[in-house]
Amino acid sequence: MSTARMRLGVLLRPALVGAALMAVLMPATAAKADPTPSQIASQISSESARLEQVVEQYNKVTEDLKASQAAADQLAAQIQPLSVQLTEASKLVSQLAVRAYQGGAAAELSAMFAVTDPATVVDRMTTMDQVSRIERNRITAATDAKTRFDAESTKLSQTIADQTAQQQALDAQKKEIDANLAQLNELKRKVNGQTQSGGARYTGPIPSVSGAAGVAVSFAYNAIGTPYVWAGASPSGYDCSGLTMAAWAAAGVSLPHNAAMQWNKLPHIGRASLAPGDLVFYSGLNHVGIYVGDGQIIHAPTFGDHVRLASVDVMPPYGYARPG
Repeated sequence: MSTARMRLGVLLRPALVGAALMAVLMPATAAKADPTPSQIASQISSESARLEQVVEQYNKVTEDLKASQAAADQLAAQIQPLSVQLTEASKLVSQLAVRAYQGGAAAELSAMFAVTDPATVVDRMTTMDQVSRIERNRITAATDAKTRFDAESTKLSQTIADQTAQQQALDAQKKEIDANLAQLNELKRKVNGQTQSGGARYTGPIPSVSGAAGVAVSFAYNAIGTPYVWAGASPSGYDCSGLTMAAWAAAGVSLPHNAAMQWNKLPHIGRASLAPGDLVFYSGLNHVGIYVGDGQIIHAPTFGDHVRLASVDVMPPYGYARPG
């Protein structure tokens, strides 16, 4: 299926990113001056956006693979009793065939017609036919059901194989992505003298918000200062969708670890309806933050940075959605 195929152009982007970064990092020649801080900052911003797409694709493939594996496990659980039922029905057929071959069926027929009451004969004939028909139907139903489940199992196995291949392809890009991260951090060091933006924990007041949204908002405030981590969703580090997923998980609401999947799962709202706890999406659904009120979001911006407060208009919003 098309969604299970790798978009090779996107996967090859890290290689192009590396080439572009090398061009910026190359020592200046007599014909070309060193890039200015603003040029380096622009390069960081551009390449950060490219690599964030790879991160979100990795997250999506991981979510899809988990769903497919869960479906396969459920299917296997359903197939097991059907297999037992089919085996039992097949044994019954064999037993009936042996009895007929050994004269059991003929003896039953003779006994039936030895009865002088015609009504009793008809009743016994009907009963024998019903038993036979019931067994035939049971065997047919079990066989048909197992055939359908086997076909579905084959399809799921192929889907899992495709998704695993995508995940492995993205995993294979990780070393190259990590190299690009190192280059970008070197660029950032040239701009501000440090490779990782050191974030201080938030110590100010946390807005009082009722219900599950309040739990999610408090979680986000307490995550401020945590470093951005590629595909992260734990106190040691978050990426953008990992942060919103973890914040709402603390409130008992399950969200997938992917910005686009979060958008597709949740009801959409207008900007005028924004309330603390709502999610704000950016960058063609490649970035997401959690709205905390007063025109601000908390988000995990990009590598080399940390979870921080920012304006809801830190970049043009794509849309708004409400968990819970």
